Amino acid sequence: MSPPETPLKIEAPLAITMWDFSWIERRWPGAGYESWDLALDELAERGYNAVRIDAFPHLVAENPSRTWEILPVWTTQAWGSPAKVRIQIQPSLSEFISKCAARKIKVGLSTWFRQDSDDLRQAIASPRRHAEIWARTLETLKKDGVLDSVLYVDLCNEWPLYLWAPFFKGGPQGARDWDKPESLVWMRTAVKELRNSFPGIPLTFSFTPEEGPYATPDLSWLDFLEPHLWMANCTSFYRQIDYNYERFEWKGYDALVRHAEKLYRSDPGHWQSSLACRIEDLAEWSRAHQRPLITTECWGVVDYRDWPGLDWGWVKELCEFGVQKAVATGRWAAVATSNFCGPQFVGMWRDVEWHRRLTSQIRSARLPC
Repeated sequence: MSPPETPLKIEAPLAITMWDFSWIERRWPGAGYESWDLALDELAERGYNAVRIDAFPHLVAENPSRTWEILPVWTTQAWGSPAKVRIQIQPSLSEFISKCAARKIKVGLSTWFRQDSDDLRQAIASPRRHAEIWARTLETLKKDGVLDSVLYVDLCNEWPLYLWAPFFKGGPQGARDWDKPESLVWMRTAVKELRNSFPGIPLTFSFTPEEGPYATPDLSWLDFLEPHLWMANCTSFYRQIDYNYERFEWKGYDALVRHAEKLYRSDPGHWQSSLACRIEDLAEWSRAHQRPLITTECWGVVDYRDWPGLDWGWVKELCEFGVQKAVATGRWAAVATSNFCGPQFVGMWRDVEWHRRLTSQIRSARLPC
């Protein structure tokens, strides 16, 4: 297996967080990102030195300065806006990255291909077009002088899930379908085309590989692997509490309130050991492909929020366990503490010492060799 064509330019593992599309969609008073300076100062205070955000490349490629109407992907979750919202990607994207650079925070670019009122994402008819929209987006960052702060590009979040990549018509579109032949051809082609335009930027696609071990075909064309892993999606946990990722009704949160912590507390060792096994599967996957890992969405439950009857204590306990297991493998180049590490998740965000303790462990770990 050859080394990555474009290695990550880091000297120690990064403590990374996911601010997805919230960084620009959640800017109304009290939403958490109305002041980027404050949010980023608080992120640095907690010890994080990298952030993953949605660059909205399909919209930037069409018209970077246009104001777009974005439709909600859910009303139940606290990522992004629960209602229609109007955003202008540029110059906001370059401004946000420059603020990160001032605080020595690296930026991983990704995209959830958010749906605008014209559903422009459906025009991505080929992997070459997929690469082209990213190239046009990176050109705007190069022009604005902020490209050096870009850590990597993830060409699509959790490829090829229909929720995020509805334009992919080449095959199945579930969480377990990323390594199907049609999907691999698309990814490999898109990565090759984008690398021709921007050879100095590490490239990948993020995945949600729910079950291990991960015996997959050649992935040497990816510079690193970005799996998203939670205890809840790699075990029977959600099935046992009847949680089904409800996006526009509160049935799922009713189930979380009634059953989630009770089920975890009934046998925490069982759920922790199940997570540990999957973490080791990913570490072995990394060794087999000689590619470092980055994980920005993890380790306990997929969906959670500040809500009557929900407590963050057991979630933080499980996430801390996941962080410690991941860094002990020596295979992660960047590690998140959870996918709730943002100012809109007040109960998680305000525990500054918890974040500092975990980010210190991450940043003092060894890099994959």
